[in-house]
Amino acid sequence: MLLTGIHLKQSGQIEANLLRLNEIYRLPQVPDLVARKLAGLLQAVLPDADLPFHEAEMQRLRTVLVEASERSALPERAAGAPALNDLLLRLPGQLP
Repeated sequence: MLLTGIHLKQSGQIEANLLRLNEIYRLPQVPDLVARKLAGLLQAVLPDADLPFHEAEMQRLRTVLVEASERSALPERAAGAPALNDLLLRLPGQLP
């Protein structure tokens, strides 16, 4: 999720596919983590020796996200929420 937020703030585009994001950000740990997930090891516990690395990397990515947010030209809040809400309220009467 941190990479998705960083990418959004830097590019203005939403990309939630971790493999695509890693083509851009090239984090060496991502292929192993994805392989663990695909092998059904999502609930597996990481070795204690790996925890400091992953904690530090998570904090580093949080910092990158904050910095990207500070530099982003995107507004803090979406301006189209009222119009979207109005559209959703009107749609049921127009559906077959």
